[in-house]
Amino acid sequence: MVETTVSRAAKATSPRVAKRIRGLSDRAIAWIFVAPTIFLLLAINIFPLIWTIRLSFTNYRVNRPNKDVEFIGLRNYERILTDTDIWMTMQATAHFLFWTLFFQVLIGFTLAWLINQKFRGNDLWTTIIVLPMMLSPAVVGNFWTFLYQPQIGIFNYVVAFFTGADVTSFSMIGDINLAPWAIVIVDTWMWTPFVMLICLAGLRSIPDSIYEAAECDRASKWRQFWTITVPMALPFLMLAVLFRGIENFKMFDLVVQLTGGGPGNTTTLTSIDLKREAFERWRTGYASAYAVILFVTVFGLASIYVKALNKVKER
Repeated sequence: MVETTVSRAAKATSPRVAKRIRGLSDRAIAWIFVAPTIFLLLAINIFPLIWTIRLSFTNYRVNRPNKDVEFIGLRNYERILTDTDIWMTMQATAHFLFWTLFFQVLIGFTLAWLINQKFRGNDLWTTIIVLPMMLSPAVVGNFWTFLYQPQIGIFNYVVAFFTGADVTSFSMIGDINLAPWAIVIVDTWMWTPFVMLICLAGLRSIPDSIYEAAECDRASKWRQFWTITVPMALPFLMLAVLFRGIENFKMFDLVVQLTGGGPGNTTTLTSIDLKREAFERWRTGYASAYAVILFVTVFGLASIYVKALNKVKER
């Protein structure tokens, strides 16, 4: 009989070690296999977080590491929370976050409901709709920057066709009032398919027998939609909002490619502002405090939201 690797390993194991292994429970053996992965995750995630928190209480600058580092307490946090420019950045982020989620949920759920009707060509349209989310944000940013060009971009011509406005009378990424909406449009175009797929999974998880029982009770299609479809798909919809909310709060590459945070600071989101503080102004301690505030904000809001999501699931 051919000697296997397992049998060779068993022969090479000393009797003392073999006896100890035989005495381990299944739970202990499972922890032995899982422990290296957990240790690696802690090293990658927990240590940088603790180090960032430590730096947030200092005036450390990474471009001048040999300079005396002073412990300044909560001064960085005080400066951030009283800085009007940062509050303007927060408002720009909140504007981007709210409207992207609003349009993505509205359009995504509508598309999911239409595709769930199982019409002819259903699979083809589903494939076409999900194409934008397969692209890189950098590619999408460059692509839409070209479309937004007043002279050669097609976007202005489409708007002019429906509104009668002059093609060169406005610039989506060059106007202070239009630039925030420009990034909302692009993010909605790119990530609505993601929301649609999650909502579609929720709609297809609803048993047909529930609709059949509602039809027996002579419930109209409108009533079925609001009493069966929406409540049963709501956990999936909320899950999509959670995923997209966290991702959009961290949005960076797409906005940098489109507007670079301009014109002025109208599209400067918190992630862009944080990058500038850390790697352009080199205020590492200040940027660390900034990052901690953003982390606490996202973690706190996500925790509250997850509790609400769990309550909806329990109903």
